[in-house]
Amino acid sequence: MSVILFAVVASVASTAFVSAAECAANGGSGGDYSTSILPCPEASGGTVETSGVWGILLMVINILTAGVGLAAVAGVVYGAVLYTTASGDPAKVKKALGIFTNVAIGVIAYAAMFAVLNFITPGGLFN
Repeated sequence: MSVILFAVVASVASTAFVSAAECAANGGSGGDYSTSILPCPEASGGTVETSGVWGILLMVINILTAGVGLAAVAGVVYGAVLYTTASGDPAKVKKALGIFTNVAIGVIAYAAMFAVLNFITPGGLFN
């Protein structure tokens, strides 16, 4: 599994980054050269918002947001199934309520992390 993950990351990284020399060699300003994922950093004046690192940060945050959402929904569904099939068994009810508590803590922790990232990045993550 780790070999597949490494192969995917390596292929994305090799197509995502373009050196300044490659941008300059292809039209001078780099505006005509783009990769499959991220544009040249010099294409829009070289600001932070147009850099490859910024694009990767936004991509990772979007993927994490979707992952946390899916995990929260799956946790709530699993806890609901445990709760409804408990049939009066206090151990199953306690386990289901623990799952609901853990999902709530996870969503709150992710929301706090997202708020901190918006606070520390210039202009926030999304304009």
